[in-house]
Amino acid sequence: MINNVVLVGRLTKDPDLRYTSSGTAVATFTLAVNRNFSSQNGEKETDFINCVIWRKSAEILANYAKKGSLIGVTGRIQTRNYENQQGQRVYVTEVVAENFQLLESRAANEQRRSAPSEDFSQNQPSFGNSNNQNQSNQKTTGMPNFDRDTSDPFGGSSIDISDDDLPF
Repeated sequence: MINNVVLVGRLTKDPDLRYTSSGTAVATFTLAVNRNFSSQNGEKETDFINCVIWRKSAEILANYAKKGSLIGVTGRIQTRNYENQQGQRVYVTEVVAENFQLLESRAANEQRRSAPSEDFSQNQPSFGNSNNQNQSNQKTTGMPNFDRDTSDPFGGSSIDISDDDLPF
């Protein structure tokens, strides 16, 4: 069976670092992840995905990632249930993060956080949208735009490769 999750999104708030009774670090956080498509009225929709990370990784995440930080997470989906104070069974589905990666520099994160408050979705990279604004957006905001680059990497010229040059 395969249970792999890869997410890229922004933290909705600072990670919540706690310690179990045995002293194991655990951090919970929520990632805001834009969907690849727009709703019927043209608005981008966002999923808010609950995540948990354990041990040293939890401490590192809590120390270096703050609200709004762009991070990548790899892990697995886990479901659990418990009985709440009213005696009702509560089911929880969350991503158990095994690894994470900070995807923007500290300077870019600080610059974004100190900028005037704007619509949060305007700061999100747009994936799969072929506007080809990659270079211009990077120069103006300091953040890369991860749009698909549809330009010809060979500048329109053909490549001359003989059969002898191929390894197969």
